[in-house]
Amino acid sequence: MSIIVPKYVHQVCLYLNEHGFQAYLVGGAIRDSLLGLTPLDWDVATDALPEQIEGIFARTLPTGRRFGTVTVFVDDHSLEVTTLRQDGTYTDGRHPDQVFFTNNLEADLSRRDFTINAMAYDPLVKQLIDPFRGAKHLKRGILTTVGNPTERFQEDPLRMLRLLRFQATLGFRVEKKTGLALEARWINRVSAERISAELNKMLLGKELYPALKLFYQSALMREIIPELAAGAGISPGDSHPYDLLGHSITSAHFVYPSLPLRWAALLHDLGKLHSSLRDHAQLGAKIARSILLRLRCSNKLIHEVETLVGNHMFEIHPHSSNRAIRRFLARVGTDTAFQLVKLRQGDLAGMDKDPRLIIDYGQAMEARFREVLAQSSALTIKDLSINGQELMDNLGLQPGPLVGELLQYLLEQVLLDPKLNHKTLLLNLAQNYLESKPENARSGLDSR
Repeated sequence: MSIIVPKYVHQVCLYLNEHGFQAYLVGGAIRDSLLGLTPLDWDVATDALPEQIEGIFARTLPTGRRFGTVTVFVDDHSLEVTTLRQDGTYTDGRHPDQVFFTNNLEADLSRRDFTINAMAYDPLVKQLIDPFRGAKHLKRGILTTVGNPTERFQEDPLRMLRLLRFQATLGFRVEKKTGLALEARWINRVSAERISAELNKMLLGKELYPALKLFYQSALMREIIPELAAGAGISPGDSHPYDLLGHSITSAHFVYPSLPLRWAALLHDLGKLHSSLRDHAQLGAKIARSILLRLRCSNKLIHEVETLVGNHMFEIHPHSSNRAIRRFLARVGTDTAFQLVKLRQGDLAGMDKDPRLIIDYGQAMEARFREVLAQSSALTIKDLSINGQELMDNLGLQPGPLVGELLQYLLEQVLLDPKLNHKTLLLNLAQNYLESKPENARSGLDSR
């Protein structure tokens, strides 16, 4: 597989070479190119010192000067250029205490995590430099560390989760010694933000099941998400062929690969640790929220996962009435409704149901949603043909809770019968509602 280098990247390497320095492309871009993928980022390694890099290029930014990294701007592009280096000890479990600049490419590559990330490419002579057989491991689909795996994981324990991430995203097999070197207790030295970032990438992988299996077997799951690990050996119900942990990771593997859905599928049944009744959905939503808060996930992701888990036991089906489906869409929201169908499909896959039936179910549910949505029914208060101000103007009401109560009542009536969504009809309904509640009407009516 040839490595196609963008023009601006080639230009940076050429400038460095013309000034008497080595210039190599390193990191994930080489790995992805050899896999036939399009790299998102390119990185350059050179024996030029940071101040020399700054002297060669007109526009630079010292983004990581202490560690030898300078961002170079060429035309409308930016590129990180880093001095070849060797690392000292890693006291903080993330950054080396000291770095030693070098002109030895192999020494620089030797400090990297996995062999598939420890290759370099000279774009000027089109030569691959691969001292640790990364290309061979790529071809064979093997994940192994550069050098001693215990040392690599001790230097930065996040590399253990990076291993799982690559296992999930690339579908590679973890080399035996590398897998045995995983030491779960070390992960406690890593910040929650870094952990969640790697887990998010792992969860989007196409081969998630084996990664989640190793996540549990290595005890990393017990350290990071003990609630999930506690599902081992627990039955989620009579109709389930797997234990709660197996059901969770199978559901997550098969569910549509969006981040909220993958998290929701992984955590959706954790309420069964405390209840086998239908209230397990609400209990699970609280547990999911607690886990994601602990991992410092974004508020948006937490809200989406909590909503999905809390509503995953919905009762509508392809043969439900239009009225029932309207109520469901109004309650959870249109986007969430479609997501819940995908979550249900993952849930069914986690129960080892027939894939054809799962696909048919999803298509039938989505068709019913589209059918109801095509009727242009009001699903929220803002869809009503009247608003709060118009109610106050026509009925002589003062601003207050009664107006919101009226709007909610009108929405309920329109959900029952969409034909009622006309201003005159809604005003009549509102007037009748007020007359049926004289005490509310008196307190809310304009006293003028």
